[in-house]
Amino acid sequence: MNWKLRDFFGRELNYVRISVTDRCNYRCRYCMPEDGVEWITHDRILPYEDILFLVGILCGLGVKKIRFTGGEPLIRKGIVQFLEKVTASFPELQIALTTNGSMLTQYAPPLARIGLKCVNISLDTLDAGKFSVMTRGASLSPVLDGIDALASLVSRTKTEIKMNAVLMRGFNDDEMIEQLADFAFKKDILLRFIEFMPLHSNLWSMEMFMPFSDVLARLSRDGHWTEDRTGKNSLAGPARYYVNSVTGQRIGVISAVSQHFCETCNRLRVTSTGEVRPCLFDSRQISIAEALKTRDEEKVRELLHEAAAMKPESGVARLKAVHREKTRMHTIGG
Repeated sequence: MNWKLRDFFGRELNYVRISVTDRCNYRCRYCMPEDGVEWITHDRILPYEDILFLVGILCGLGVKKIRFTGGEPLIRKGIVQFLEKVTASFPELQIALTTNGSMLTQYAPPLARIGLKCVNISLDTLDAGKFSVMTRGASLSPVLDGIDALASLVSRTKTEIKMNAVLMRGFNDDEMIEQLADFAFKKDILLRFIEFMPLHSNLWSMEMFMPFSDVLARLSRDGHWTEDRTGKNSLAGPARYYVNSVTGQRIGVISAVSQHFCETCNRLRVTSTGEVRPCLFDSRQISIAEALKTRDEEKVRELLHEAAAMKPESGVARLKAVHREKTRMHTIGG
């Protein structure tokens, strides 16, 4: 029997994002409301043992890449030891981590040693004042120090560092595009600009939305940027990459709203409580928590296939519904 995860539209689902916690030490304005959120109780969060069991099943279903996210994954106790165990147990997997960078100075040495495929760092601005406003009080310095610490160590490994910036008109769309690009180039980091996604009606406005075409127009002012179609593979993700013919720098643009990429979507998401989400813009989900707890491998496989079958042909059709339902990014791992 072919156990590979496929949806009804023939897409092979070989990339899974797993949230290890809903908690975060930031309160970013596009992610959380000003009055905060009620954290999920610890007894409802998937234990590491259950996640490791799930990873093994996913490997058997043809999954080749797993990204661990949060909330902020580095605030969960034991995360480094867990990542070490995952990479040692499943050396054939591409293991990635997404972080806000605030704790990278502390965790850079072990993360570099583990040999992750990629570490994604969320950083929307290099302006300390704007950063504090966006995060509601956090300091930029630890993030910059953490990037330096990790970059100095992974230069001797195969771990790639990516920097993700959500662009918002009127906030970081002015000089920030050029400044972020220059910063990433000097640090030898792959920069990706992400369109501001309307996942929560109280945290998003059309006035702040900046389409990827505006980014390209800004980058193209010097005439050196052209689309890079080399090296594209099924695990490369949704970004479109552009390369500078003079410097060789590559920059990615993720156009999740203005030019969606649903036809090539290859991923599932698993929340920190064990709910499988087939689409970021679709609030339907299937719980595998109990099956993981009882180590019912057959049931977990069955539920994962069921979730794959629920994956819509296009999430854009459900965008208004999820916008209305006030889905919060920190609960589903981005």
